[in-house]
Amino acid sequence: MTGSFAHPYIPNAAPDVKRAMLDAVGAESVEDFYVDVPAELRLQAPLDLPAPVRSEAGLVRHMNGLLGRNTSTRDALSFLGGGVYQHHVPAVVDEVVDRSEFLTAYAGEPYEDHGRFQALWEYQSLMGELLEMDVVNVPTYDGFQAAGTALRMAGRVTGARRVVVASAVAADKLSKVVDYVRPDHDVVVVPVVDGRADLAAVRAAVAEGDVAAVYAEAPSFLGVVDPALPELGAIAHEAGALYVVNCNPISLGVVAPPASYGADIVCGDVQPLGVHMSFGGGNAGFIATRDEEHLVAEFPSRLFGVAPTTVEGEYGFGDVAYERTSFALREEGKEWVGTAAALNGIAAGVYLALMGPQGMREIGETIMANTRYAMTRLAAVPGVEVPNADAPHFADFAVRFTGSRTVAEVNAALRGHDVFGGHALSERDALYCVTEVHTKDDIDRLAALLEEIAK
Repeated sequence: MTGSFAHPYIPNAAPDVKRAMLDAVGAESVEDFYVDVPAELRLQAPLDLPAPVRSEAGLVRHMNGLLGRNTSTRDALSFLGGGVYQHHVPAVVDEVVDRSEFLTAYAGEPYEDHGRFQALWEYQSLMGELLEMDVVNVPTYDGFQAAGTALRMAGRVTGARRVVVASAVAADKLSKVVDYVRPDHDVVVVPVVDGRADLAAVRAAVAEGDVAAVYAEAPSFLGVVDPALPELGAIAHEAGALYVVNCNPISLGVVAPPASYGADIVCGDVQPLGVHMSFGGGNAGFIATRDEEHLVAEFPSRLFGVAPTTVEGEYGFGDVAYERTSFALREEGKEWVGTAAALNGIAAGVYLALMGPQGMREIGETIMANTRYAMTRLAAVPGVEVPNADAPHFADFAVRFTGSRTVAEVNAALRGHDVFGGHALSERDALYCVTEVHTKDDIDRLAALLEEIAK
């Protein structure tokens, strides 16, 4: 491409136009914009794109061929968890979110989307009740971003630099959080012991000072509901730091909400609440705090509230403290947070309204019972161990293969029986998961297959 030629669909790709844009921002080349992306994550070769499809019929055939290569949890028995979970999604959830009034990723504006604003306000209210917190945001993109944003909020409140991670955290989540907060924060990861927080090591890390937050997960990536969670909050507060807890919201029918043991900011992903797995998510991140100005002022995302209108007895729904957001401040905003997960927030709101307090309690009890049965049943299989089995678990739990088979070999053998095994943690360790959709027969089938594979 030379001179001023521009592709009709990519007008800014003409060399002279690109040069003018680069000069305007003071960059030598497009490569300057990617220096923060680690080399190992960058594609060092041209995209391997297929030849153009020249008809609609050909495109449909091509896409159906790609989709046909997927195996969903409708076609196979799955024990995958670790962040995206298989739960039953009531039909009414899909019926509501598929309505044309809601079926968009964006939150919209008051003059066109009053109904969507109300739906998201209802979602926030239901989540606030579940979390025992006053203020809940309109969803961020996913739980990873919610965790990163919650920690940056803590940093803005405290003015401190260091973040101490006290729980087992998924490697991909930790990578995203570290990348998101690194302009402002250094992340110190304290290794866990027997799946639980090492309190002495956390105290030592906090004692070095300049701590913005102590971060913990309930349950942790390994599924452990750590009895030390309240003490971690005390350690944070003694150091003048905030306590940030990432939780699985579907556990809160049976597990105490983080606010009850000292959490200042609670975050997580609503995917377990009525959002389909969708081959990896289906996600939306929530952040919640008490209704305290110094905390609420640091939310970068939208908050919807209810207020009386000029008409007696009429109420409207709209943005609260809009001036905080990047919509109002643009490049001066604390962070930029988009609205692409609002639809999943509405799905979670419908789910919570359907379940109610009793339903959330029942589903939590079922998942905990299934988890304990699965841990006990698999631990009885020769060549299989379940580490940290004495700790309370929710949904996820670690499994160690002590025989001759590696996790990769076990998973390959299970796939031959239309079963998805656990996420590989190492050559010998895997993370398994059960929820309310798994039956005793499902777990017994997994145990029988593992016994057969071990032989």
